[in-house]
Amino acid sequence: MIAVRLKPGASLSSPKGPVIETERLKLRQWRAADVAPNTAMLSDPGTARFIAADGKPVTDPFVGWRNAAIMSGHWILHGVGMFVVEEKTTGKFVGRVGPWFPPGWPGFEVGWGIAREFRGKGYASEAARAAIDWSFATFELDRIIHCIDRENSASQAVARRLGAEKQQEYDLFGHLADIWVTDRDKWKA
Repeated sequence: MIAVRLKPGASLSSPKGPVIETERLKLRQWRAADVAPNTAMLSDPGTARFIAADGKPVTDPFVGWRNAAIMSGHWILHGVGMFVVEEKTTGKFVGRVGPWFPPGWPGFEVGWGIAREFRGKGYASEAARAAIDWSFATFELDRIIHCIDRENSASQAVARRLGAEKQQEYDLFGHLADIWVTDRDKWKA
């Protein structure tokens, strides 16, 4: 990354989005320092298979940067987007979780992607629960969707733990994915 210093007295705008804290996690806005760990997460074939647009591992730093720019740009364009998930005790990048609805998307989604080293700790469910709570409190939504690849049993398990129900199929990036739904009334019950 090219390091460019700001002139004395000059300032740049900085997005000041919400920060959500759970018992173990902080969900926050994207920073330049998140590009490398997000790229590392996407370089894992098992992760990329389900969350990279083409299903292939990211091996080029520019492609990783572009992915982080898309994630952070969603916030600029829509005022909301996937949060970076940070482990409170270490400050480490855990993954990304939160709202996602680019053009042509089948609905308002709360999605999740957790780096391999942090899986199996309940972080996806904890962060997704916080993002769903925040989304229902912030937006007039009757439902939130979760687009999950049919072969992604780990994400299906997260959806079940959240109380979501599989409701339909959708052609996502040229292959069928299942649309799981979290209904507002059931969520609040």
